[in-house]
Amino acid sequence: MKTQEQIDCLAQFATKERVNLFQEVVKFRTRYITVVLENIFQSHNASAVLRTCDCLGIQDVHIIEKSNQFKVSEDVALGASRWLDLKKYDSEKEIIGKLKKNGYRIVATSSHNESCMLPDFDISKGPVALMFGTELQGLSDELMNEADEFLMIPMHGFTESYNISVSAAIILYSLSEKLRKSDIMYLLSEVEKQQVLLSWLKTSVKDSEKILERRNLL
Repeated sequence: MKTQEQIDCLAQFATKERVNLFQEVVKFRTRYITVVLENIFQSHNASAVLRTCDCLGIQDVHIIEKSNQFKVSEDVALGASRWLDLKKYDSEKEIIGKLKKNGYRIVATSSHNESCMLPDFDISKGPVALMFGTELQGLSDELMNEADEFLMIPMHGFTESYNISVSAAIILYSLSEKLRKSDIMYLLSEVEKQQVLLSWLKTSVKDSEKILERRNLL
């Protein structure tokens, strides 16, 4: 109940058009597909992936920071990071354990010989955590060893791989389309929608925490 009260409170400090936009966009958000980015060091690639996730309604992005700090280029992301739940980790073990506990299939994007081709990937077998690695080396051995499945985009040229941001866009668009055409219950629950809507309002309304505190809603 408090979450709805907080939403109602902060909505008074945003335009009606903005609140309506939030309510419309949150209807199409999903956690059925989630993304794991490992050690990405080029900010324009990292930012492009975030932009793709936002455009396709993918709410969560998990970021493993080891030797490289994850940086967002706002010129590329165009504010996408404000609307996503970005979760950062220091190690592969922490994130993989969490995802498996929550029922995700751990899927490595790779040119591994046992890889499933993207058009053949079965989205109906359960929630999917798609892992993308560094621009030069791909995924680490630690993550490759944790993968339940391997996924590959068909290629017909001389180059062995796509740029990470291009790869993510192709895979996420393809699987999102499959998901939306299926009868899978992939959208956020009503409780999750409220939580996301509240986070967007907090991001949008200046001094939102102080406002809620004054209204005894924290």
